[in-house]
Amino acid sequence: MSTDRDTLLEHDQSFFDALVANDLDRLKELLADDFLLVGVEDGAVATKQVVLDLVASGSLRFPRIDSFPGEAIVRFHGEVGIVVGRTGMNFTSPEGATFSAGSRYTHVYTADSHGSWRLASAQGTAIKG
Repeated sequence: MSTDRDTLLEHDQSFFDALVANDLDRLKELLADDFLLVGVEDGAVATKQVVLDLVASGSLRFPRIDSFPGEAIVRFHGEVGIVVGRTGMNFTSPEGATFSAGSRYTHVYTADSHGSWRLASAQGTAIKG
């Protein structure tokens, strides 16, 4: 397990890239089994399986996610890594509504038994104005 800032930011970017590419295999690798997502648009909580199902069905699509790693705050606490960052994203909800938002997010990573980082929790907050 590397406690290097760049390593965690690479994992963060891999998560965003997998969402945009609709890459289910990569998402399965990146997300912890007990992963939870708190949605930026409505605060709804979704498990790993719910997110994977929505992405697989095409109900949840991310045509574009821009990240700003130079602004990210990265901290480590033992086997936990935390990234607070900013994104600009476009996505389509399961109901078919398109949504664009700037967001501030918190991603919590945990080290698995092999020392690899897995995203355990993600929460976004829309940046207004």
